[in-house]
Amino acid sequence: MTVPARLLLADQGEAVGLTAFLARLLRYDRAASVRLQAVRAGQGVVLAVFGRLPLGGTGVLAVRSARLGDEAPEFDRTVSAGQLLDGVDEQAGTLALPAAVTGPAWAGLLPPRTGWQRVTETAAVEVMPELTSAIGEFKRRSAEVPEHHRTRTVLDGLADEIWSRPLTATPELPLRAAHASYVIGFLSPGAPVAVHRSGSWLRLSTPAGSVALRTAAAPGAGLGLSPLR
Repeated sequence: MTVPARLLLADQGEAVGLTAFLARLLRYDRAASVRLQAVRAGQGVVLAVFGRLPLGGTGVLAVRSARLGDEAPEFDRTVSAGQLLDGVDEQAGTLALPAAVTGPAWAGLLPPRTGWQRVTETAAVEVMPELTSAIGEFKRRSAEVPEHHRTRTVLDGLADEIWSRPLTATPELPLRAAHASYVIGFLSPGAPVAVHRSGSWLRLSTPAGSVALRTAAAPGAGLGLSPLR
């Protein structure tokens, strides 16, 4: 089936949410690409937008889902995040699809579609104090690095040291996942938080969206075409 140049979103709220997600992603990587997958779910079609947050030396995948109009086709395409953002019309509730681009390496290795098992549940209120403390620690310690030594490599090393620590509320999950969920706008006060595992992948989910990361390199593990929500 031919993919139309412009897609109808289910409502204006989906357009507003997608705009916010892409804008936040571009703050961390102005040249970001996103992988789009539209799949049929029940009687409708859901668009999953996968983007990578480069937090420290290790990236985290953030996934935002948006419901499409009933007539939308299924498709899979990697595009420029900036061009996709430009194509969102919040008033009309539509999305103009940019031309496909050659995807980055991460876009070829997505979290699995099935096999997720619930690890634990908690609430954002249990996570936020520790996360806020870690953010403050990173700012303080990075400011203490002499300016002539404050390179990207040094700052990434500091970030990796802090964000690799396990969360007290969910020890299976590193702080990196909570930080990614927070900066992309998924982790808000009062939100329920669920942690799932599938093979070498961990996923933190809130009602606003999910972030996923690999805990070990397993050849061939994690290939999938599933929106995470």
